[in-house]
Amino acid sequence: MEKALQQFLRAGNMTVANLLLQNYHQLGMNEQELVLFLELSSSIQAGDSFPAIDKIAGYMHCDSSQIYQLLHRLFEKKLLEIKSVTDEDGKSHDIYQFDLMYEKLFWLQRQKNQQVDQQLMATDQSEVFQAIEKEFGRTLSPIEMETIEQWFSEDHYQPELILLALREAVLSQAYSLKYIDRILLSWEKKNIKTAAQVQQLKDRQRERQLKHRQMNLNRSPDEHKPKIPLKRWAHSDDLKGGNH
Repeated sequence: MEKALQQFLRAGNMTVANLLLQNYHQLGMNEQELVLFLELSSSIQAGDSFPAIDKIAGYMHCDSSQIYQLLHRLFEKKLLEIKSVTDEDGKSHDIYQFDLMYEKLFWLQRQKNQQVDQQLMATDQSEVFQAIEKEFGRTLSPIEMETIEQWFSEDHYQPELILLALREAVLSQAYSLKYIDRILLSWEKKNIKTAAQVQQLKDRQRERQLKHRQMNLNRSPDEHKPKIPLKRWAHSDDLKGGNH
């Protein structure tokens, strides 16, 4: 038992990308090709960058000719390549390399992320149309729908920003897309593109209002009284007396 455990520990472990296990079919690989990749990767991670075909065939319990066929298919699918490298002693030798496969896996995942983002954006945009119709209490006209669509496609306003502008319009009882557009344009001029930046703007405005109120409270009562110009009444009386 102890000997088996020691053999198990000496055999070591290998690292496999979970994305590959989840997406190897999308890369065009079948199960046999995946197992070949795992066997080659295991040898590469163990320090043998160009394992013998007979050795891999023994691990997979198949003929060497089958391994050559699997390798050829991986070459054709541009998932595997053989490169010649020079070691520290100046000797040249071949290695198996799966960089092309990882690049394809990267782009595949990126496309999936983009699809998810597009779906989320479409959902958010739909919520914007519904929210505006709800606040306006009516169905939007084709021209209004085109205007909102331009906010997304041309102005690139985020849905959350449009919803905040809608809220500002409702608070001002201005149920108009033109009013919302003016709010969005004013934010754009201030380089405000997110809900967090809108909140920061409101916080700054609130701070200025509080400072202004505090300054008014700190002013002396005399400062609130209108200033009346003083006349030299005594001198004026002297002048009147001199006229008699």
